[in-house]
Amino acid sequence: MPPIRQALSQGAPVVALESTVITHGLARPENLEVARAMVGAVEEAGAVPAVIAVIEGEVRVGLSEEDLEALASAPEAEKASLWNLAALVAGKKTAGTTVAATAHLAHRAGIPVFATGGIGGVHYSPFDESADLVALSKTPILVVSSGMKSILDLEATLERLETLGVAVLGYRSDRLPAFHSQESPYPLPARVESPKEAAQVFRAQRALGLSSAVLVFNPVSEGLPFEEVQAWVREANREAAERGIQGKALTPYLLRRLAERSGGASDRVNRRLLVENARLAGEIARALAS
Repeated sequence: MPPIRQALSQGAPVVALESTVITHGLARPENLEVARAMVGAVEEAGAVPAVIAVIEGEVRVGLSEEDLEALASAPEAEKASLWNLAALVAGKKTAGTTVAATAHLAHRAGIPVFATGGIGGVHYSPFDESADLVALSKTPILVVSSGMKSILDLEATLERLETLGVAVLGYRSDRLPAFHSQESPYPLPARVESPKEAAQVFRAQRALGLSSAVLVFNPVSEGLPFEEVQAWVREANREAAERGIQGKALTPYLLRRLAERSGGASDRVNRRLLVENARLAGEIARALAS
């Protein structure tokens, strides 16, 4: 999209935003409302938002309002990760991009900062691990999120990030935020207190020739009790195993059960953290560009 190319060529701060939250993460019409709120939060922080998606086989880095509306209402939009991205493009499909695909496409476009809700990770089901982890180990980009999705094995995911050499920072926190919860029992190796400090770590990462991402874990301002959420997650995983739900169907099922058990509170927290992460990403992008 020309405005994004122009912003990058001028050294302006740009923030990439993933689009599976629009196509798969939230129900209509809330998906479009939250997407607009994220775009607005980036702009309020003084940066240029670039929602990334695949529209009829074309990779778009920066969606217009018309593109956003079309994507939010697309009835058969698919989910693009790295393993199927090329096939979706070749097949002229429309798709929201996951963390893995968005990070790859943003870096390819020259965008250094990316905001999302939560990254994928290690599931409790054997051999079920998100492509996000390997993608982040190979993509030198700064990602702002509220940790991993609550439905995951948080401890195992944190260990995998260490093994893969992905830098992890707590934003004003020494503990891993657990997406819906402000913190978990798991300590983080480093913390930063400001967008400027986060930008300094990213610059050092690049100067050292490290090719992995820097994850800035931003705790949601108002969350749910960690132990309560984890109890819901354990019960939802047990139910899924009993019903034979696995693969691509597992994550939507678990998130739906979490929303039901919390009386919709988990969805409200999800909306809040998405906008907060977009705003912080905008502030970090501005610090990087200054």
